[in-house]
Amino acid sequence: MISVKMQEAVNAQINAEMWSAYLYLAMSMDASNKGYKGIAHWFRKQYDEEMEHAFKFIHYLESQQARVELKAIDKFPTSWKSPLDMFEETLKHEKVVTGLIHDLYALATKEKDYATTIFLQWYVTEQVEEEENAQELIDAMKCVGDDKAAFFMFDKSLSKR
Repeated sequence: MISVKMQEAVNAQINAEMWSAYLYLAMSMDASNKGYKGIAHWFRKQYDEEMEHAFKFIHYLESQQARVELKAIDKFPTSWKSPLDMFEETLKHEKVVTGLIHDLYALATKEKDYATTIFLQWYVTEQVEEEENAQELIDAMKCVGDDKAAFFMFDKSLSKR
């Protein structure tokens, strides 16, 4: 059975995942408003992924007969200077999420909660992928620079995600 402390920590992570989803939805809306349809699509998929992550945590707590407590979502930004700024903020944010997942894993290990450590392993691996994807997009945006044709192709490529 999951401890009260672990339950509270997982509930906090559910909130963090939903905040992440809202952040990416805001990025999607901002990109769409600026005419970056591919980038908007990419961030909408990120939104979907973050909601999926939140629901995995919810289902995990339910499977442990633990209480899910949804909390208010803190304020988040709604506009960015450029797509590069969006992707740089994405990487920064994913590094924060990685730290949160590592903290959860450390707590589960400390509490000898082996079921939760096994459950969290997927998230540890997922965060490596999330950071790598964000870095690749930053690198691509830097290669594009001010080349409008290259940006058009980059934006179009993201609509295929």
